[in-house]
Amino acid sequence: MLKRFMTVCTVVFITACTGLPDNVEPVRNFDPERYLGTWYEIARLDHSFERDLERVTATYELNDDGSIAVLNKGFNTEKGEWRQAEGVAKPMGSNDIGHLKVSFFGPFYGTYAVFELADDYSYAFVSGYNTDYLWLLAREPQISVDVRERFMARSQALGFETADLIWVATE
Repeated sequence: MLKRFMTVCTVVFITACTGLPDNVEPVRNFDPERYLGTWYEIARLDHSFERDLERVTATYELNDDGSIAVLNKGFNTEKGEWRQAEGVAKPMGSNDIGHLKVSFFGPFYGTYAVFELADDYSYAFVSGYNTDYLWLLAREPQISVDVRERFMARSQALGFETADLIWVATE
């Protein structure tokens, strides 16, 4: 009985971390190969695993098995040192939908949902499994005012606390 209960709890926990916030729809016609490369973190909601980090980048490379290697790097302003985390991303379903699961901690995965993506892949709006996780990524360290305003409006309409955003120093 206990074993069955623990199995159910594990499935619920894993599913909860790979779901989507209400009304967030991952982009369709997503091309994982075009998404590869380096992205600059422009804005994020605060969370412990990136606290005090500036000059944050995420680099994605294709693995031999079709999964995506993830390398996140940032400069910790409190400790005066660079930090990095390596992980792996896998599609949650079809490869052409921007809904992936990402793991930095063994068998535990979290949602990585691209809910807006520029046609030229120059910027991406990304959420986690709930509205506590939000990022604005771009191919260049700076974005236009139009992209910033679009990100703010769209994110606020979806229920993210945009007043709490951290605008990341990129240089």
